[in-house]
Amino acid sequence: MNRSRQPRDLLATDALEASIDDIAASYQDDKAINNLDSAALPNRRAVIEAYQHMKPAIYLGFYSTRTLSRANLRHTIAEHLYPAKEILVEQINRVLLYERNHRPGSQAPPPEEAEAVVMRLFAKIPDLRKQLDGDVRAAYEFDPAARSVEEVVFSYPSIEAITAYRIAHVLYRENIPMIPRIITECAHSEAGIDIHPGARIGDNLFIDHGTGVVIGETCEIGNNVKIYQGVTLGALSIPRRSGNKADLKKSKRHPTLEDDVTIYSGATILGGDTTIGKGSVIGGNVWLVESVPPHSKLSYQEGSGYTVTSEHSPDESAGDGTYARGN
Repeated sequence: MNRSRQPRDLLATDALEASIDDIAASYQDDKAINNLDSAALPNRRAVIEAYQHMKPAIYLGFYSTRTLSRANLRHTIAEHLYPAKEILVEQINRVLLYERNHRPGSQAPPPEEAEAVVMRLFAKIPDLRKQLDGDVRAAYEFDPAARSVEEVVFSYPSIEAITAYRIAHVLYRENIPMIPRIITECAHSEAGIDIHPGARIGDNLFIDHGTGVVIGETCEIGNNVKIYQGVTLGALSIPRRSGNKADLKKSKRHPTLEDDVTIYSGATILGGDTTIGKGSVIGGNVWLVESVPPHSKLSYQEGSGYTVTSEHSPDESAGDGTYARGN
């Protein structure tokens, strides 16, 4: 060792030790991030590992590393679901124990329900496969750049995001905290598409390109809806101190899109009272905070504001003739 460097090394060590002391001391106050019950919390990596086992059970032919046949199909599915079950039961048990001990009044089920929750999730996989087949077919049908269904499954970020959402939504409906959001945020980080597990989404959802799409917790989306990149289905800003926090979380804060709606890139649609009527087309970069009647076409042109053409019948009218509001 170079003896001339020893004093400098000692100074650096002393500085490091002082920083460690200061950081440890910062855990003594009431910061929200000071939770030290790490053993009681779910493990993010384990949750994602379980999700990565469930995906092959849904798209087995796309993930298998060996030749598949009817003879080995069941065994190959079992190779994924057995470890997924073991991991998920443990992680759900953890989060339910944590809720019981740290969240009085939580609506989460008791910890002993963890295995039953996982079994109900797995029982829904055939239905999830049917829904996801519709989502994949919608991407192939509506995107002329898609060369095959296989290309869609392998490479489309929207399928990654929708797959994570549909699995997480089942757990969300079971009132499982944290874990649904871990799953969808994992997909969000990979796909750039943010779908809250609480949103209610119908069949044959098509998200084209997808980067920057945000779908909020209380969104309701019908069947055969098409959404392009940069679309926000969000909530209007509400001061944190306004009203009861629990009631605010339960309220309808995000918009409703009825069947056969198309939302083009960059559009922002906000508010729980905002409904986009069946068959409507919302143009790019539109800012919308009021409902639109069925079969409307709304576009924005610089300097001219909004243009609305509507093919709805008189009894479907919004009533006051006001369909949208812009900047």
